[in-house]
Amino acid sequence: MRRTLHALPLALAFTLLPLAVAQAHDHSDEEHGSLGKHEHGVASLNVALDGNILEIQLESPAMNIVGFEHAATSETDKTTVAAARARLGKPLDLFALPAAAGCSVTEVELKSPLFGDKAHAHADADHAHKEHAHEHSDIDADYRLTCSAPDKLQTLDLTNLFRQFPATEKVAVQLIGRSGQQGAELNKAKPSLSF
Repeated sequence: MRRTLHALPLALAFTLLPLAVAQAHDHSDEEHGSLGKHEHGVASLNVALDGNILEIQLESPAMNIVGFEHAATSETDKTTVAAARARLGKPLDLFALPAAAGCSVTEVELKSPLFGDKAHAHADADHAHKEHAHEHSDIDADYRLTCSAPDKLQTLDLTNLFRQFPATEKVAVQLIGRSGQQGAELNKAKPSLSF
């Protein structure tokens, strides 16, 4: 995992590390020299429930979110980026959680070179240079929610994420909840996962 919001629980980082290595290896030999986990149409989502804190980390190629990966220079591109950023800033509109869980957003962190994030742009530029200068940009979103009744978190539904960002075809999910760790590949036909 590239980064965390207030450092996701250490156990999550160590638990997901083997999966991240496996995913990077699985995609490294794809056609046209894919950038490891950077695959258009595919995003990754890490979810961790620790007590009443729910942390969600979305990583996606910018293509899935805004339809392009170059710097937004035209007014149309700038408007598209601003609209996507606004939608990403509302996690409860993207990830349907049971209302009975009483989850509220306590922190949102969005990063992308398209958002003017210089450090992220530099890292992406270094990575792109290493991969024969293919132009790739990612959008990363970290969310922290506090849930008043975390035992009521039974499902995570991504239907709205798929609707709002239709170029996202599938999401590789790693979830750590009360029952331990589980992984799933969600798509428009199967958009939800049980805690």
